[in-house]
Amino acid sequence: MNIVVCVKQVPDTTARKELGPDFRLNRAALESVVNPFDEYAIEEALRLKEANGGEVVVLVMGPPSAEDIIRKTLAMGADRAVHVTDPALAGTDWSGTCAVLSTALRRIPHDLVLTGTESTDARSGLVPGGLSEALGIPLVTYAVKLELDAESIKVHRQVPGGYQEVQTPLPAVVSVVKGANEPRYPSLKGIMSAKRKEIQKLTLADLDIDPASVGLHGARTVVTASQARAEKSSGEVARPETPEEAAVIIADFLQARKYI
Repeated sequence: MNIVVCVKQVPDTTARKELGPDFRLNRAALESVVNPFDEYAIEEALRLKEANGGEVVVLVMGPPSAEDIIRKTLAMGADRAVHVTDPALAGTDWSGTCAVLSTALRRIPHDLVLTGTESTDARSGLVPGGLSEALGIPLVTYAVKLELDAESIKVHRQVPGGYQEVQTPLPAVVSVVKGANEPRYPSLKGIMSAKRKEIQKLTLADLDIDPASVGLHGARTVVTASQARAEKSSGEVARPETPEEAAVIIADFLQARKYI
């Protein structure tokens, strides 16, 4: 069973983020981490490998600095990694990302492609569907549980109030939700072995992709303006001395805002 996990390098979710003049996120001054949603996909891939055998390959599109997060995924237990990196990729939107990743995936033997549900920097959630469309294979989203057999995969999909059970033939793309498992921490042995594992580097030329079709100039998504989110107000504090007085204050508050 060959499993490929698509992983993204993102800024630390706790860091203060700013946009540059071109409305791109200023990443240079921010610490980078593995996209937290992707860690659940990595863990699920490792569990499937432990139960069924095979290989787990991590696929990353990102700058040279993404090698740091790639080493973490290898330390978690992935067998090898493919890193697509090229200066022309800077500013690529979700559509270009899907084009690049799907092209790379055609060169990597895979029975199953796993992703997180979204990335913490963009939060579009469009990449799993874009990969499915580009590769012409089935898509199952919001997976909380996966069961493999030789030719298909059974997925429990998270839905309000429970789950749906879906089965689809392989190969397929599956996005894994937060909470599907508990991602493991890299062990000391894993960290040491990660230094010896293969990271295959690919450029746009290696993939025969026109640089003009990706990057900021090739993006189909255009940001024309941005506005900082308003700071939260401190609110109003009421200190009624009786339950009756509290009830009047609450009723007046709701009535003034036309809630009642």
